[in-house]
Amino acid sequence: MPLATIHLLALSPTTSLPSCLQALYNSVPRSKILITSKVIRWIITPTTIDAQRLLKPKSPWTLLLILLGTDPLPASLTSDVLDHWTSVAGIPSRLTADFARTNDGLLHPKPEAIPALTGSLDKPRVGTTSQTLELSPGLLDWMASFRKTRAGSSPLSMLNLLAFKEGKKPSYLKYGAAFAESIGKRRGGVAKLVGNIVVDASGKDGNGGNGAKWDEFALASYPSVLHFADMLAGEDYQGVNLTYRVPALEDTLILCTSEIEVEGILEAEGTGQKAKL
Repeated sequence: MPLATIHLLALSPTTSLPSCLQALYNSVPRSKILITSKVIRWIITPTTIDAQRLLKPKSPWTLLLILLGTDPLPASLTSDVLDHWTSVAGIPSRLTADFARTNDGLLHPKPEAIPALTGSLDKPRVGTTSQTLELSPGLLDWMASFRKTRAGSSPLSMLNLLAFKEGKKPSYLKYGAAFAESIGKRRGGVAKLVGNIVVDASGKDGNGGNGAKWDEFALASYPSVLHFADMLAGEDYQGVNLTYRVPALEDTLILCTSEIEVEGILEAEGTGQKAKL
């Protein structure tokens, strides 16, 4: 099972994202870069695991990177980074083998491949907090505004970190199966990368299951923020989420990111990724 390193970078206020991206692509082989995505906002914040580190960086998180291997980032990239969170995961080779092609299909789907909204937003199921992955009033307001942006109307990549309560992983697996087969799939939701955390942010081996370390990660793709909202607003989704997902988790986070934003920056700089793949 190939190892990959998940990086969150907080850039110095004097460092531009384009210059950081140029440093990345000049120093890291393209074959090792699985994900380069601009951080948009938290959907769910962690409550205990790495909470201080993740929620109070020295500067706002700017970039999510997922790179094959465990090599440290080159000095040319880290010299302008104010804060850096990292973790190592094992990802099944069936996901990494042809990931560039798979991911391009998710980021640039044919119009006929994008599912229609189910209509759940016409009468949304609204909860009091998004911490349980329900559609809170605040999250709904943000989505209504964000949908009007290029990033919001394009595919999004949601970073999930998961820590399971003892003996509760089978419950989460029921949620995962329903997501893949129905409640996520019908909105275009796909877990495009998943894996087990093997080294945590402190550099120690992940021991999993006791609430002290992250157990797994997933990077989920949605065709747009409205498709994500449509899922959260649905009674079909919440019936599964609140029954199987929420009770299984000791801690979790979801961070919304946009690979399309990065593509736009590279295209503006005349160094678009697609031409070099």
